[in-house]
Amino acid sequence: MADDYYKTLGVSKGASADEIRKAYRKLARVNHPDAKPNDAGAAERFKAIQEAYDVLNDADKRKKYDQFGPGFEQMGRGGPPPGGGFGGFEGGSGPIDLGDLFGNGGIDLGDFFGAAMRGGPSSAGSRRGKRPGVRGEDIRATVRVPFETAVTGGSVDVRVDRGGQGETLGIKIPAGVSEGQVIRLAGQGHPGQRDGLSGDLLLRIEIEPHAYFRREGANLLVDVPISPSEAVLGTKVEVPTLSEGHVIMKVPAGTSSGVKLRLRGKGAIDPQTKQPGDQFVVIKIVLPKHLPEHAKDLYKQLAEHETSVRDGLW
Repeated sequence: MADDYYKTLGVSKGASADEIRKAYRKLARVNHPDAKPNDAGAAERFKAIQEAYDVLNDADKRKKYDQFGPGFEQMGRGGPPPGGGFGGFEGGSGPIDLGDLFGNGGIDLGDFFGAAMRGGPSSAGSRRGKRPGVRGEDIRATVRVPFETAVTGGSVDVRVDRGGQGETLGIKIPAGVSEGQVIRLAGQGHPGQRDGLSGDLLLRIEIEPHAYFRREGANLLVDVPISPSEAVLGTKVEVPTLSEGHVIMKVPAGTSSGVKLRLRGKGAIDPQTKQPGDQFVVIKIVLPKHLPEHAKDLYKQLAEHETSVRDGLW
């Protein structure tokens, strides 16, 4: 049947050369005897895949195959031997050249028949034409990402050396990416050999520090200084955010240093849940470095009315 080879590779009769190559690579990788040492049928499937590819990947062979079917290689040679098959290996036109019968792809007939009689998976010598391609090596690189890009997502340019040629790639950075995370870009590594698949590009993420923000998972933290009187009496402070500029936050009266006040939904995106974390405003009570004498007198008066914050602590 003229479409047997197409069915073997799982492509249509009108498939392009690129579609045929992609189908072959996928099937050869999955059915290679080395990949399935315990599968007795892998060798035969691999042989059939290789045979189909050898014909369909060659424009001249493919044309003849489409026209005459699987016996196209015998056209013009006086037809098949009497009785069909390999019986006697001789016919009215003289001895049949087994190399011609199986094509001119350089098949090792000793290995071919040896593997068949042994029933083993060794089919390395039964491949006709080109052997399966060799996958290219992976490229490993480190990319530094701005803090804000790591939180909100974006893109960065990465310079890679691929196949001896330098190339700049625009890399998409997903929102919420973490320090040390590795992004895999399939097929962007070194090119393969003999039409083999290209390797992958593996990018390890390094995140540049921010001037005042820091991260804990999907949450952002920022320190906000206030004065002692603001802590005692309460106040409103201007707080920076990454996504919404500055917002006004109320600091309750009696707030101690180190207290965390929450701004919901203003953190980084959690890659697992796709939901934003929170931003925490960490209160830092800061004393003035220099106090005028009258201010010190006021603190002395205040101290007379204070109770010790350490009573009963120990």
